[in-house]
Amino acid sequence: MKGIIGKKIGMTSIFDASGKQTACTIIEAGPCVVTQVKTVDTDGYNALQIAFGDKKEKHSVKAEINHFSKASTSPKKVVKELRNTSLTQALGESITVDIFEEGEKVEVVGTTKGKGFQGVVKRHGFSGVGEASHGQHDRQRAPGSIGNSSYASRVMKGMRMAGRMGNDRVKVKGLKVVKIFADKNYILVSGSVPGHIGSIVLIQK
Repeated sequence: MKGIIGKKIGMTSIFDASGKQTACTIIEAGPCVVTQVKTVDTDGYNALQIAFGDKKEKHSVKAEINHFSKASTSPKKVVKELRNTSLTQALGESITVDIFEEGEKVEVVGTTKGKGFQGVVKRHGFSGVGEASHGQHDRQRAPGSIGNSSYASRVMKGMRMAGRMGNDRVKVKGLKVVKIFADKNYILVSGSVPGHIGSIVLIQK
């Protein structure tokens, strides 16, 4: 596995030589610093700990400052771990968008937009009870019956009801690397990735 941490910038369109349009997401990927190298002998497994985004020292605790100083870098905002990675960078070295190539498929992991507490129509696509006829009192967006009668006498687990929507960790697979701008640390992937503009994502393969 190889991966890099990035920040979602926004969306745009790319046109190929034949004029075909592809919707793309712009991600500012890296540069990430290797802040710890884990091995089987020291930690029981192989992994690389990478960090992204500068953080003010006054907003960091001493444990963070000492940890990042071992990699000769300033405190970082985001730290993630890549297990069984094919990357060979040493402690303190940087990982850039150059680890990917245009045309290859990647996976993007992010946190979806939070929608708050939503009803069944928006959360699960229910059509509601129906039109406002005689006797209907604010029932257009109601869930309807949710349980059994005398037998069982309870609501079964997994019943689709109102509740918190969004703010979930999601992985989108099969996204194609359309373009790489190494000078700006930008990578363009086809389609959409989870999260709002400015959210942190993990690109991996």
